[in-house]
Amino acid sequence: MRTTRRTFMKTGAAAAAVVGAPGILRAQSAPSSAGTLRAVMHGDLASFDPIWTTANITSYHGGLIYDTLFSLDETFQPRPQMVGDYTLSDDQKTWTFKLRDGLAFSTGEPVTARDCVASIRRWAARDGAAQHMFRRVTDTPVVDDTTFQIVLSEPYGLVLDALAKVSTNVCYIMREKEAMTDPNEQVSEYIGSGPFIFNRDETTQGARYVYDKNQAYVPRDEPVSGVAGGKRAYLERVILENISDPQTAMAALQAGEIDFYETPPTDLIDVLMDDPNIVVKVLNTFGNMGWIRLNFLHPPFDNEKMRQGMLHLIKQSDIVQATFGNPEYYKECAALLGCGTPMENDVNTAWFSEGQNIEKARQLFQEAGYDGTPVTVLQATNIGYMNNAALLIAQWLREAGVNVNLEASDWGGVVTRRAVKSPPDDGGWNIFVTWASGHAFGNPIGLSGHSASGGDGWFGWPENAKHEELRDAWAAAPTFEERFEIGKQMQENAWNFVPHVYGGQWVQPAAYRSNLEGVIAFPELVPFWNMDKV
Repeated sequence: MRTTRRTFMKTGAAAAAVVGAPGILRAQSAPSSAGTLRAVMHGDLASFDPIWTTANITSYHGGLIYDTLFSLDETFQPRPQMVGDYTLSDDQKTWTFKLRDGLAFSTGEPVTARDCVASIRRWAARDGAAQHMFRRVTDTPVVDDTTFQIVLSEPYGLVLDALAKVSTNVCYIMREKEAMTDPNEQVSEYIGSGPFIFNRDETTQGARYVYDKNQAYVPRDEPVSGVAGGKRAYLERVILENISDPQTAMAALQAGEIDFYETPPTDLIDVLMDDPNIVVKVLNTFGNMGWIRLNFLHPPFDNEKMRQGMLHLIKQSDIVQATFGNPEYYKECAALLGCGTPMENDVNTAWFSEGQNIEKARQLFQEAGYDGTPVTVLQATNIGYMNNAALLIAQWLREAGVNVNLEASDWGGVVTRRAVKSPPDDGGWNIFVTWASGHAFGNPIGLSGHSASGGDGWFGWPENAKHEELRDAWAAAPTFEERFEIGKQMQENAWNFVPHVYGGQWVQPAAYRSNLEGVIAFPELVPFWNMDKV
């Protein structure tokens, strides 16, 4: 499998090879019209249910066809989206929400309060921030067709933040019919009230995913701000093309066969920068954090010493260098709540300062009583970072005396298998690699993976009572200063029980044709509303 790290430097010959690569898209589909945008994203859309999975590509799909009650503006403050008016009772325990006028699903059915309540409750069964909030929710009554409430047992200051968050899982509003689906099973109908409609007839699984403008969508009557405000669909159609080979995708972009490429290989960014027909821009300035999840449910990582050994095993710089090449785009990070976020601190990071220590990892594995049982590492071969990280982790584990079973599949296969709680020899796993936005890591409530609530938490299912107490205290703290101090305590505890391990931090420039306007730069989501081809 070719990774995104190129083995040749930027030269005239390399540039000519990119430009001269075969026109794959022309052979597969008719030329695009002026109102159609073709985009190549970071991975294939294997699941269509943004509540069932936290895969970012599925959330992008959700952002196209669904709408949200609240969203985040350019200052990351919650703003009403589907909600028109809302109030909080004097005792700060009852939130009342009234939907704005003009909301309808693409089938023509009006959006009702019942749809919203069912969607919120299904989301709350899967999302970490929602689970944290719902520990304090006593009821979600429907007042009338357009009004509902969230009733709390105690004041909770993060209600709007949870409803507005753009880190997965996002609280997308579905029809009640779909929202009543068991949250551990995927919905089979994809009907939303957002700016686009999913065109199943023209979609080919594994190849392209087609979305048409929702002609009946009524945007908010206000300017766009961040991913809030008036979501105006100027494009008639959006097509997500699945092109796994980076060089083919780059050639298609340069030839004008696609309009947007989310993750071009960073070591060939200069080739794109030299092209006057292409814009190269970092859309997520917070960057992404590489994330190595360990399964707490089964040996050997149910043992704390084994997890501590992983801190000494991983060499972040090797992982990000193998994938991104240019140090301009990556760095190492040991902050539990992300580097570059307001919560960044260096408490309990002596292990990180000492650098990789395979022998120390081996010693801790021996103290844990590791018995030679194979460790199953899931390897997503179609995404460069995940593929490289899995290969390096497997190599380092073997050097430390651990037997490794490297399970290769595409990212869709990893997304499916990581949800399996069975032992590794029965379809489960021990380690998988993913990433999330650095912005998301800065919020211990908003990011599902910061939960340590055990079996009802995010994949890996870490469990630690002190960590959960600290998350509760962080959520209740009235000032930034108090939250920062609690964040330090959280990191002190976390790098002792080790909920997960990090694999470096990076920024990823996107590239798009210069005739594409209105591209919104925001972490977590690529919004296709507001975009237009001129």
